[in-house]
Amino acid sequence: MPCTLTRTSLSLALTLAVTPLSYAANHREAPLTALDPKADITDFYAFVSYDDPSKVTFILDVDPLLEPSNGPNYFPFDPEILYAIHIDNNHDAVADLSFEFRFTTEIRAPSVFTGFVGAGSGIAAPSNSPAPVPPGTPLIPPAITALEGTGSEGLSLRQRYTVTLVQGKQRTGLADGLIAAPTNVGPRTMPDYASLVEQGIYHLGNDIRVFAGTVDDPFWIDLGAAFDSLNFRALPNGSGIPGTLTDAQNADDSRNFAPDDVAGFNVNAIAIEVPVTLLTHDGHFHTANEPSATLGAWGTTSRPRVKAYRNPGGSPRLSDQWTQIQRMGNPLFNELLIGTGDKDKFSMSQPKDDAQFADYALDPLLARVLNAIYAEALPIPMPPRTDLLPLVTYAPPIAASGTPTGPVADLLRVNTGVPPTPFTQRKRMGLLAGDPAGFPNGRRLSDDVTDIAARAVAGVLAGGSFAGFPHSRIGDGVNVNDVPYRESFPYLGLAHSGRNSRHADPGESGCEDVCPLD
Repeated sequence: MPCTLTRTSLSLALTLAVTPLSYAANHREAPLTALDPKADITDFYAFVSYDDPSKVTFILDVDPLLEPSNGPNYFPFDPEILYAIHIDNNHDAVADLSFEFRFTTEIRAPSVFTGFVGAGSGIAAPSNSPAPVPPGTPLIPPAITALEGTGSEGLSLRQRYTVTLVQGKQRTGLADGLIAAPTNVGPRTMPDYASLVEQGIYHLGNDIRVFAGTVDDPFWIDLGAAFDSLNFRALPNGSGIPGTLTDAQNADDSRNFAPDDVAGFNVNAIAIEVPVTLLTHDGHFHTANEPSATLGAWGTTSRPRVKAYRNPGGSPRLSDQWTQIQRMGNPLFNELLIGTGDKDKFSMSQPKDDAQFADYALDPLLARVLNAIYAEALPIPMPPRTDLLPLVTYAPPIAASGTPTGPVADLLRVNTGVPPTPFTQRKRMGLLAGDPAGFPNGRRLSDDVTDIAARAVAGVLAGGSFAGFPHSRIGDGVNVNDVPYRESFPYLGLAHSGRNSRHADPGESGCEDVCPLD
């Protein structure tokens, strides 16, 4: 990267002025979305596709902490919500193109008590079936092996969706009638769940691929320890300072040393892979040192401004005007940087107007919380932290030198000219570990934004006395997701089985080492 570590620290610190208090990135971070989880954006990702550097993948995860076994209706997408992914390609923090997604729900077997049912080749009434159902009457359809046609008879709750490209006032329908992958009910109902997911990957025109469905929640964190007033676990490292890692633990991207409280939960995800040439302002691919290579992206959820209920059983009337419920660019930004009194205002505002929230970064409260808890062991930089401001503009090390900085705005910026890092060289700590394709240059599924955020707010990248231990080794001890990611689109792990899922709690198996209780 043509930049110094100091520049990286400046960029990271403002984007990530947060601590390990994160609730799986943006799970229920604002009062409004805590009451409206269907519209809650849990995480947003943007990265150059691993297997095709000429494309960018965007992933919008919504509806946090879905219990896989929670039937009979499970967790479909909300047909009343407008889900959208926005891209700024001329550095003014205003969407130049957007991809919109709308869902509809059909109940194909209205007399069945659950949304999904099936077993083997089907089950009929037995010989001792009491009247009026005679023996041999089909009762349970065959196991679900397809999203439509033969093998889909038991897929009662089925969702279809549309994809629309918006460029200014021009709206172009890219797809209609696509089927979202259902949740993973269990091995009897869905004996080959992976094949259903594959059927849910669609190839559209313009070399675009899209997927929507229920997946494993790709985030990981020791959530319980974080929310017990930063009561981080004392890991076996001999330092005596809770929430710190040894060099070996820090370098281990394959094991957990503390419980992952998000393990075993699902989310609903929308993923779209788009050629870079469809995203840039001039329709060309640019190298990393060209200003046009860097894009800004964010996701939103919106609801109709007016909803009028009809008689029981009738569909409500919805207005065709929308109110934004939530947005997300960088992980953790709204959750732990913005004050609670402004969280809903932030959620419903536009990135171009983010200068009104800049004061929250000049003296981050959470940096002072860390300082108060760890006292002399963890000094923090002196405020005002004016050096943090370059993060929310287009600036190095993400954007090339000479890129227009644009207004202060919470966007997830990704340099499309930086090639993806091969799997064997990928680092969970992203740019902090010298991985140029890692967060905050976009965000991949495997980027450990919790540990990166914790160290940034503590001041590790400010240099000097803040560069060493313990600042450089703060972490929650959760280094990897409970489900492996895929190396091809849509990259997300398969949804947990409703019948066979479990959650790893403190003191239980589920970590490579024993998860400590203290």
